[in-house]
Amino acid sequence: MKLADNKATLSFSNGSPSVEMPVYHGSIGPDVIDIRKLYAQTGMFTYDPGFLSTASCQSAITYIDGDKGELLYRGYPIEQLATQCDFMETCHLLLYGNLPDAAGKVDFTKRVTQHTMVNEQMQFFLRGFRRDAHPMAIMTGLVGALSAFYHDSTDINNPEHREISAIRLIAKMPTLVAMAYKYSAGQPYMYPKNALSYSGNFMHMMFANPCEDYAVNPVIERALDRIFILHADHEQNASTSTVRLCGSSGTNPFAAIAAGVACLWGPAHGGANEACLNMLEDIQKMGGVAKVGEFMNQVKDKNSNVKLMGFGHRVYKNYDPRAKLMQETCKEVLGALGLENDPLFKLAMALEKIALEDDYFVQRKLYPNVDFYSGIVQRAIGIPVSLFTAIFALARTVGWIAQLNEMIGDPEYKIGRPRQLFTGSERRDVLPIDKR
Repeated sequence: MKLADNKATLSFSNGSPSVEMPVYHGSIGPDVIDIRKLYAQTGMFTYDPGFLSTASCQSAITYIDGDKGELLYRGYPIEQLATQCDFMETCHLLLYGNLPDAAGKVDFTKRVTQHTMVNEQMQFFLRGFRRDAHPMAIMTGLVGALSAFYHDSTDINNPEHREISAIRLIAKMPTLVAMAYKYSAGQPYMYPKNALSYSGNFMHMMFANPCEDYAVNPVIERALDRIFILHADHEQNASTSTVRLCGSSGTNPFAAIAAGVACLWGPAHGGANEACLNMLEDIQKMGGVAKVGEFMNQVKDKNSNVKLMGFGHRVYKNYDPRAKLMQETCKEVLGALGLENDPLFKLAMALEKIALEDDYFVQRKLYPNVDFYSGIVQRAIGIPVSLFTAIFALARTVGWIAQLNEMIGDPEYKIGRPRQLFTGSERRDVLPIDKR
């Protein structure tokens, strides 16, 4: 961040003196106006619901250009990372700022692999949940509970503690997600197999059983790895901001990540692909492909409450670059599993075609987003719809940790404390109860 040549001047129509504020350049992206001294100079705050025009921090991790449809991790385009790197390399990049060489990749992967098991008592903790509990309810509890099992890495201000907790979280998230699934399905837990890849091991813990051998399908393994890469980080979104805000109080890393998991559960955020599949199933019940046109007309009708899930994005005003990559993976997986003619997938493709050709959606730039395709892929793989958001949390964990570590290392970071525009009652006195 460097000071720009120009300054911003705020003037008032009531005759109050104008105020000059510094302007800063990032390495790429729009300039920012530094308003930190605004209250001290004017006695006023800015009002920005949803923080649409507010930079809450400076970051060197992820950059999004919503107009161009561009996503960069540490400067690398997501298209190159998704096609030329695996998830372990991407994790190393996000955590440490560089892609590992061959020896570095082996070392990092080995460190993660050595921490894939969880404390055996976590199994007993799981038994306290109902079998039909939503996996994200379980995950919120399990991730938060890690701080009760790993007391040696809970000091957020200790770099060694942050390092070991980062490795532990990345390694154990697949194990916890698989345990949550197996518990709800009434199946025995499968311990990690450290000879497998990160994605292959997750598949084994999800779909294997003790009665027979399980072979990892390489097409599905690559698809999962790509899902993890595409969801690894996404700038200052709601869950990442939650992790930063929670961590700014000095709480332990496990608690901060649990807060991110809880935020991600919302249908407007991580629950979007679950909501998308539910929408497709609802259309299927209406009559399937034959009813797509009728459904889209309901979406266009301002008086209806019908929403099109899996299309459009808060930041991207162009095609989501992750969606293009996920679309390729979607076709590969459906082809490998012989599901091209599955009714729900045919329905999804019909929906996509209308959205890409209909002027109503094209003008509003409501392109299919990554949630649309990743939900279809996960359903094809055999992952239950209720588990989609937990998979998202698994992938996003590395981004949350990288953002949290960056915040802790920022000399300007303070505990988060947003201001407000108060619109309640002015000061008033309590009357005796017989006079109220």
